[in-house]
Amino acid sequence: MQDQNRTSRVLIGESFVGEGAEAAHVNTVLGGRDGPVGTAWATALAMPRPGHVAFVTILRPNLPVKPLTLFVNKAPMADERHGDLTWGAAQAGLAGGVADAVADGVISAEEAEGLLLIAAVWVNPKALDAGLVYLNNRAATRAALQAGAEGTPKVADILAARHAPANPFFTPA
Repeated sequence: MQDQNRTSRVLIGESFVGEGAEAAHVNTVLGGRDGPVGTAWATALAMPRPGHVAFVTILRPNLPVKPLTLFVNKAPMADERHGDLTWGAAQAGLAGGVADAVADGVISAEEAEGLLLIAAVWVNPKALDAGLVYLNNRAATRAALQAGAEGTPKVADILAARHAPANPFFTPA
């Protein structure tokens, strides 16, 4: 999507990677700092909800990933272990996936400074394996950003699948 400057667009992506409790489900919203994504980003950071405290995603302390990325947890913190997986492995995976997307040209390095990313991240409270949580979130983030950049899935794919909706939590009989 190099034909239009992404700082003026909103790109929405989704990806589900992995199995069981360590699976990652990431939704991404990427857009310019001066547009609706910038407003949503600042609002979410400034107005935490009980159990859902958005935070700036870092590669390491004092090194936030670019585009600046807001981590929004989908599941409220169940306990200390779940919090550690969210703030630790899932955040590291999200940061790595964003950096991978920039390194791979999914997000141009030139545009990264003018963009903001909101990532809604599912970390299952039953997850135990921090390594898998990290790897799955890294892959899911990279894939969600790719999907947003490509505008996938296409409507034809959705229409072709409409008679057999399913997900890891439900498959109709």
